[in-house]
Amino acid sequence: MNLNAIIHRSALPDCYALNKDEVVINIRTGKDITAVNLIHEDPYMFGISGDFRWNGKTVPMQVRHELKHCFIWSAVIRPRYKRVQYCFEVFCGKRKMVVMEDDIYPPRMLHKHGRWKQYFKFPWLNASDVISPPAWVADTIWYQIMPERFCRGDDAPKRMKLKKWNDRNHITGWDFFGGDLRGIIDKLPHIRDLGITGIYLLPIFESNSNHKYNTFDYKRIDPDFGTEEDLRELVRTAHDLGIRVMLDAVFNHSGTEFFAWKDVWERGEESPYFDWFCIEERPFRRKRGSLKDGRYYGFAFIDSMPKLNTGNPEVVDYFRKICEYWVTQWNIDGIRFDVGNEVSHSFLKTMNRSLKKLNPDLFLLGEIWMDSIEWLRGDEYDSVMNFPFMESINNFWVDADATSQDLQYGLERVYSLYARQTSRCIFNFMDNHDTLRAINRTGSLDKLYQELTILMTLPGSACVYYGTEIAMPGGHDPDCRRTMPWDEIEAGKHDAAITELKKLIALRKDHPQTRDLEIRWHHNPIHPRLICYDRPGRDGILRVWINGGTESVPLKTVNAVYARKLEGTNLLPGGVLAELV
Repeated sequence: MNLNAIIHRSALPDCYALNKDEVVINIRTGKDITAVNLIHEDPYMFGISGDFRWNGKTVPMQVRHELKHCFIWSAVIRPRYKRVQYCFEVFCGKRKMVVMEDDIYPPRMLHKHGRWKQYFKFPWLNASDVISPPAWVADTIWYQIMPERFCRGDDAPKRMKLKKWNDRNHITGWDFFGGDLRGIIDKLPHIRDLGITGIYLLPIFESNSNHKYNTFDYKRIDPDFGTEEDLRELVRTAHDLGIRVMLDAVFNHSGTEFFAWKDVWERGEESPYFDWFCIEERPFRRKRGSLKDGRYYGFAFIDSMPKLNTGNPEVVDYFRKICEYWVTQWNIDGIRFDVGNEVSHSFLKTMNRSLKKLNPDLFLLGEIWMDSIEWLRGDEYDSVMNFPFMESINNFWVDADATSQDLQYGLERVYSLYARQTSRCIFNFMDNHDTLRAINRTGSLDKLYQELTILMTLPGSACVYYGTEIAMPGGHDPDCRRTMPWDEIEAGKHDAAITELKKLIALRKDHPQTRDLEIRWHHNPIHPRLICYDRPGRDGILRVWINGGTESVPLKTVNAVYARKLEGTNLLPGGVLAELV
């Protein structure tokens, strides 16, 4: 028995409240373990013999996640008295060991007279501590928009010199094309018709860049995008169409024309805002260029994006009021926090507490590219951008030797990281404004639609990047931020691609089991790159087949609800089938 592989702590993600009545308990073991029992009971429930022996109830645990080198066993219990004490019995064939908080023991050691037993404990199920992201998020299908590149709806003169809308020759980070809020309003019917129920806008506040991640004024809509009334109309119209709206918040750093930084630049240490920023060097030098010399901190080493000190109470209070203004004045549904892992935890806890008082259903999303458990304990973000999900899927198509089991291991790891209620609303995507476009990364329409099928049939809140409906290409930033070719779309050039995405979105919306958490994987040793998984639910099992190999695979279709590259009952290479079984 590999005792070194057995891991458990009474903390997330091993032990947590699922809701106000139930507790999830997980334990990680090596693959040599054949069975695990959870022994649990109230910590004050003693036997009747008078010697204060504690006797727990035995619950068989189930393998919930299979990773490459381990199993994660899980059980959900309902503590009658809101608290629980527990340990584990682990079996390797007939051999049994008992896992306690301090060590792993042979059963006989626990019966030694006078021996103190260090059980695990879940102290109390406080309803206010339950991780409770907004329920609507798990059912939302997002559409990410870069306003400057989506649609030009207002012909009023812009401050910046504009390139021709469809000019894709040598796009740079400082090109402007003139997209605006009015353009987004004009195209809301298009977004609605795709089946989208939420739009996520890149920053819209005043800045001199096209991406607006160097904010000058957090209350003023960039004049090239429109006015506050335009934003109100956008939100109001979107809501009428059943579409939620999420704004992008850049609180890790500001732009150089932000009032506080301008004052620091002019007055140095004499500025009352000096401590609003992470400045190391004294006296303060007005020096331009890379920040690798450490004179002050910024986003990466960019001197035009000075890093805000989000541990400063004045900074926290300022941006708390900014967010409250956004929520109360514009009736938005969510806020995405840029560079969300570099903002202080104290800042985020204050934001969460304040904003959830205004609107308990407000969605708070963090941009974090890694394991994010430290931000997902229920008092900071509701969800994070799930880059590990994208990478796990990408790895399968990048590596021609990867098998369906390799894909399973990668995705099961992703879904094992957080509380179940968080996994239901984790923000999944195949590309965005910081990555290659999915069609460029995959290299073919077949692989693109295979990846999108996974996106639409696995747990999480799915997001598609504007232009995905036409398989719009784009290389690394800034090429992934091209303009939408509305003339081609209106001419019908992309009707087939748009119809395909509509079908996939409808697949997700029509079959609620695609949003549930249970995934049952099947593997075929003859066709190791044939992906197959079941999504069971109350209205039946949705089985998804994806042929990532080079040979056709014969299948016995039952009730196909979506198919691509299926000839008769043969699933061709690059093909997809979703069926009810």
